[in-house]
Amino acid sequence: MSASKYLLNVKKSYKGKAWRGLTDKQSRISEQISQLNDYPLQISNVLARLGVDPYKVDDFLSPKLKNLLPDPRHLKDMVKASNRLIDALINQEQIAVFADYDVDGAASAALIISWLKEFGINPTLYVPDRITEGYGLNSKALAELSKNHQLILCVDCGTSSHETIKNAGEKTDIVVLDHHIGSEELPPAYAIVNPNRQDQSTDFSYLCAAGVVFLFLVATTTILRRQGKKSPDLMQALDLVALATVADVVPLVGLNRAFIKQGLKVIKGRKRKGLKWLSDISKINSPVDEYHLGFVLGPRINAGGRIGKTDLGAKLLSTTSDIEAENLARKLDNLNSRRQEICTHVEEEAISQVEKKNIETPVVFVHHEGWHPGVIGIVASRIKEKTNRPSFVISFSGKTGKGSGRSIPGIDLGSLMQRLLYEGLIEEGGGHAMAAGITLSKAQLVPAFDRLSELINLKSLNSEAKGYYAVDGILMPKATSLELVDMLAEVGPFGSGAPQPHFAFPNQNIIFSKRVGSDHLKIIFGDDNKNKVDAICFKAFSSPLGQGLENNLGKKFHLVGKIVKNTWQGRQKVQVIIEDAIEVKK
Repeated sequence: MSASKYLLNVKKSYKGKAWRGLTDKQSRISEQISQLNDYPLQISNVLARLGVDPYKVDDFLSPKLKNLLPDPRHLKDMVKASNRLIDALINQEQIAVFADYDVDGAASAALIISWLKEFGINPTLYVPDRITEGYGLNSKALAELSKNHQLILCVDCGTSSHETIKNAGEKTDIVVLDHHIGSEELPPAYAIVNPNRQDQSTDFSYLCAAGVVFLFLVATTTILRRQGKKSPDLMQALDLVALATVADVVPLVGLNRAFIKQGLKVIKGRKRKGLKWLSDISKINSPVDEYHLGFVLGPRINAGGRIGKTDLGAKLLSTTSDIEAENLARKLDNLNSRRQEICTHVEEEAISQVEKKNIETPVVFVHHEGWHPGVIGIVASRIKEKTNRPSFVISFSGKTGKGSGRSIPGIDLGSLMQRLLYEGLIEEGGGHAMAAGITLSKAQLVPAFDRLSELINLKSLNSEAKGYYAVDGILMPKATSLELVDMLAEVGPFGSGAPQPHFAFPNQNIIFSKRVGSDHLKIIFGDDNKNKVDAICFKAFSSPLGQGLENNLGKKFHLVGKIVKNTWQGRQKVQVIIEDAIEVKK
């Protein structure tokens, strides 16, 4: 059965998206993978779509750090930074860790704190308040830390803090461990380790900050061992790197895949108190995977930085006390519930603005006085999903607005913010390819986004921006087995840069449908051979999809979605998450 028959015109889909199968080249590679490795066609198709060499499938499925980990010394300032930390250990200097307030910052801080604790050192943790201090280094905090700390390690921030570091004085050395895109001129820190420095030639620009910090600790550990000194087992720290890599939505390719594969194994050992308690309080009843990292644990760790005390996440991830871990996990879980309430309110107002705007512009932006700064990034992400365009949500307080942007593949927001900053169109801006922050005045708002639209241009919006489902082949209900779900999981992790597999289910009858909650739709569908499968369509009624499937029992549809393992009361079965449909006309 030809898959192309069911990858129909975009206008016939309920969501208006194209369904795109493998290219001819990918199909040939899939056949080769299947022949060489004896894999089902569905698995071979996914591997081919991800660009896997037919002769290196085993290396891809079981990535080994020893084969992928670079020599950290190839990163500029790495040796200088490592030696400075070793000097601080030898001289028993006071060390501070200045971290960003998101998951990547929390995990990066916890990596260093946990490592230093192995040497009997308890560094000072400082995480700025999102509302009163904002992102990155600030002069007041730096001046206070400089009074009694000889070394400050800045993680997931610092690359763009030119004036703050310049005015920090010479009594304290500042080492920046970051991944945000830097300008041509760097701040005068003691050392800046960042694969996204303009003068850095490296293949590892896709790392999150925790990945950079891990390489920093590898480099430092290597020097210590050459000096005959003992050092901690860094493999046990990969749980934090995996968490940050998924939560920061960096591309899940190369070294990042190895970080996550190995990190998930560490997480399953449940040795880190904070992750153990947070998993239990979150009621995760199956082995933790990349979904749990990105959508269950990550948002809870982020909740402290969004609407609570900003250092809660780093403290949770670095504590060795069961009592403290349980208390922090419960506090973050409660904050996350409150964050969801605030987010719903802001999202409703923001979506209302979007619906009134002309979204044919290359970039979508909405703004309002007093929106909670802690949720605007989440809302920006949801607008991006709705419009398939780079999206910004800006909260104004008086004349100054602080915003958060989320991008689509092919549009590097971090670089674009640097361009706007260089041209004097905004007060502050930075980030990485898929997420960015912006600070600007009301007078700058329209000129800045007009210029951003010029820089992006509708013609530069690639096929991902227009929206489509990459369909990895045809699947019938009878073939949706738990074994296939397990095999697909081995091909993962899936996320940014490695989209989760989607399959088309042609000519399916809707046997049963029931609205769940206010916006979801549970259905059972099957083929003419009476084979059937359970399915769920999340947020079905936010598009024509929900009504189309709910009111057409007995009619035939082509469906597209992903297959997952659903665990309920200890029993496992396959469930299809439906994302789009096309009614089959007689």
